[in-house]
Amino acid sequence: MSYVEVPGAKVPIRMWTDPSTVESGAMQQLRNVATLPWIKGLAVMPDVHYGKGATVGSVIAMHGAVCPAAVGVDIGCGMSAVKTSLTANDLPGDLSRLRSKIEQAIPVGRGMHSDAVDPGRMHGFATSGWGEFWGRFDGVAGAVKFREERARRQIGTLGSGNHLVEVCTDSEGAVWLMLHSGSRNIGKELAEHHIGVAQRLPHNQGLVDRDLAVFVSDTPQMADYRNDLYWAQEYARYNRAIMMALLKDVIRKEFKKAKVTFEREISCHHNYVAEERYEGMDLLVTRKGAIRAGSGDYGIIPGSMGTSSYIVKGLGNEKAFNSASHGAGRRMSRSAAKRRFTVRDLERQTQGVECRKDSGVLDEIPGAYKNIDQVMEQQRDLVEVVAKLKQFICVKG
Repeated sequence: MSYVEVPGAKVPIRMWTDPSTVESGAMQQLRNVATLPWIKGLAVMPDVHYGKGATVGSVIAMHGAVCPAAVGVDIGCGMSAVKTSLTANDLPGDLSRLRSKIEQAIPVGRGMHSDAVDPGRMHGFATSGWGEFWGRFDGVAGAVKFREERARRQIGTLGSGNHLVEVCTDSEGAVWLMLHSGSRNIGKELAEHHIGVAQRLPHNQGLVDRDLAVFVSDTPQMADYRNDLYWAQEYARYNRAIMMALLKDVIRKEFKKAKVTFEREISCHHNYVAEERYEGMDLLVTRKGAIRAGSGDYGIIPGSMGTSSYIVKGLGNEKAFNSASHGAGRRMSRSAAKRRFTVRDLERQTQGVECRKDSGVLDEIPGAYKNIDQVMEQQRDLVEVVAKLKQFICVKG
């Protein structure tokens, strides 16, 4: 489908979904964002749903300002994927050992490494910029209360919620590795710190929603936020890169005889800020639950722990600010999913997938998410499909 424009808004709100299917709270959030004086437009993805301040699945373009809540609290959260030389025929009948080895290599939930991972000892990991990155830690606002040792031990860890590590096959039988995570607890602390700072600024008093507080250009508060934001985005990128290196190491060891090789990794943020130019204007574009889909940009759009995921290439649709959805998107809250579904439902909906099938991940049941194939159909003018993946192992936090 092409987009539908919401009538009566101060600036264009272009929606790549049927507005009548969007929950009322999310629609109100979109209208609230459109009232901000710095905004130049919104692009709403087919996976849109209610979030804190700004909806998940929205792309917000502002001139001279940025809204931290329109980035999300997991700064830099995103996906990585890589195609391997393995095929479905190389896989063992019992996948539980491979899943266990992955969980041993990559801490999940609130877990962290007992010692910080040394990337210099990891096969093929590019360490250029690593020292300079950590050298900037003392300049990060949250560093005072967040110990560097903890930040180092958390890098290369999965987290919980919808974060995942998957081993998948594509339609031709090739095996792929895929993972989803962000900037862990330090990104969350930085986001919450800066949202609090923004809410106290005079120009943000009287907003329709205090969570839409913004920083404006040429102020020390904006400079501090952008410094910490870009550092956290790098942290998230390194976090995924280290996890992928750990995952590759597991695959090499478990399939020694196959002498596994890996193609070039695909990596994309879907909670972040980028400086981009549209219609002759320099804008700050926040993608909260959306990926960049400029012409030729590779991206990853996951479904859920029992459905398909997609490797895509962007079509460069400027009406969507060169963006696409970040996944299927939730169709119900976590608490609603726990009330509605049972562990038996989870077992049935994840049949054939080696994964947790207990009450601890019930809120991640596929039935809590929108239909990923329908989401993909709604954004045919935003991305083209490169590969369709189906998981056979899914590791959750």
